[in-house]
Amino acid sequence: MNTSVSIDNPQPHRNPFVRNLMTFFLNRYALAIGMVFASDSILLGSWVAHIPHVKEKLHLSDAALGLVLFAMPVGLLIMNPLTGWVISRLGEAKACFWSAVGLSLAVLIPINAPSVPILALGLFLLGLNAALINVAMNTCATNLEREQNIVIMSSCHGMWSLGGLLGSAVAGVVISFHVSPSIHVAVMSGLILLLTFLLQPLLNQIPSSSRTETGEKTGSSFVRPNVDLFLMILIGLALAMGEGAAFDWSAVYLHETLGASSQIAALGFGSFSLMMTSFRFIGDAIIPKIGGKRWLQIGGLLSAAGLLLAIALPFPSTALIGFAVLGAGCSLGAPILYAASMRVPGIPPAAGLATFATFSFIGFLAGPPVIGFVAEGFGLYYGLGLVAIMLLISAGLAKIVKLF
Repeated sequence: MNTSVSIDNPQPHRNPFVRNLMTFFLNRYALAIGMVFASDSILLGSWVAHIPHVKEKLHLSDAALGLVLFAMPVGLLIMNPLTGWVISRLGEAKACFWSAVGLSLAVLIPINAPSVPILALGLFLLGLNAALINVAMNTCATNLEREQNIVIMSSCHGMWSLGGLLGSAVAGVVISFHVSPSIHVAVMSGLILLLTFLLQPLLNQIPSSSRTETGEKTGSSFVRPNVDLFLMILIGLALAMGEGAAFDWSAVYLHETLGASSQIAALGFGSFSLMMTSFRFIGDAIIPKIGGKRWLQIGGLLSAAGLLLAIALPFPSTALIGFAVLGAGCSLGAPILYAASMRVPGIPPAAGLATFATFSFIGFLAGPPVIGFVAEGFGLYYGLGLVAIMLLISAGLAKIVKLF
C-alpha cells in the first residue's frame, strides 16, 4: 500500500463554510470516501422504499414484517464487535471495497426473496456488510484527516444523509412510473458496484491505521468501554433515539395525533433530514470553531427543544419546525462522536469505533419500541417527551465527557 497521500489544496476562501466545502469536494481522496458514505445510504434507501412491495408480495402481516425486519439489526449487532478484527486484517480500503461489494449483492436478495426465510437471510447479510462498511469508511475518513491535517468527517456524514435522500427520491420516481422494484434495485446495485471499483485505487492510497509503521497488524478488536468511551456511547444513544423518533414516529405523530394529511405528515421526516443534511455539510466549519464538546451540549439542547416545541404547540406547522430543529440538533453528534471514539487513548481506532457503534446502535433498536410502549399507555406526547428528556440528559453528559 502506498503510505503517502498527495494533498489537494483548493484555493483558500474567506468564508469558512465555503472553504471547508471546497476542502472536501476538491480533494479527490476526501470525495472518494464521501462517495462510499453515499453509496451505503443510496443502497439502503433504495431497499427501504420497496418494503411495502415485499410485504404485499409475501403476504406478511404488520407483526410478521416487523419480526423479519429485525434480521438486519441482528446482522449489524453480530458484525459490529468483529469489525475491528476484520479491518486489522484487511486494512480500511479493502474492508470498504469488500463490504461495498457485499452490500451491493446482498441488497438483491430481499427484493427478490420468494419466501420469508430468504428475506431474513438477505436482511441479515445486509446488516453484516452495513456494519463493516460503517466502521471502515469512518476510519478511512479519520486517517485522511490525520494525514492531511484537514476536517472532513461531518461532510462525509453529510454525503451519507444526501445519499439517503437521493436513494429515496429516485425510488419514489421509479415507483410512480411503475418500474419493477427488482429492476430498480438491480440497476442501483450495478451502479454502486461500478463506483466501488472506480473508487478503490484512490482509497488504497490512504494510509491505514490498522497497521503499525512497520506494517505489523495491531490486532484491534471490540473492547470494553472505559469511562470516556462509555459517556460517548450514552450521548450517542440519546441522539440515536432522537433520530429514531423522527424516522419512525414523525409521520405517525403528525397524521394520527395532530390530524395532518398524509402528504403533510410525510414532510416531518423530510424536514428533519433536510436540516440534518444541511448542517452536516457546514459542520466541518462549525465544529472546530465552537468545539465538539460545546456543540454536543448545544445539539442536545436544540434536539430537546425541537421535540418539546412539537409537543407543546400541537399544530402541524409548529411540529414541522420542531422536527427540523431536532434534525439540526442531532446532525453533528455522529461526526463528532465517531471521530472521538477513534482517538481514545489506549484503544485502537477501529476497535473504539466498533465499540461505540455497537452500543450506540441500541438507540435505534430500543428507541422506537420504547416510544411505542409509552405511547400505548399514556399517549405519543409522552413517548416523544421521554426522548426529549434523554436528549437533555445527553447535553448534561456532554459537559463532563472528554473528547480527545
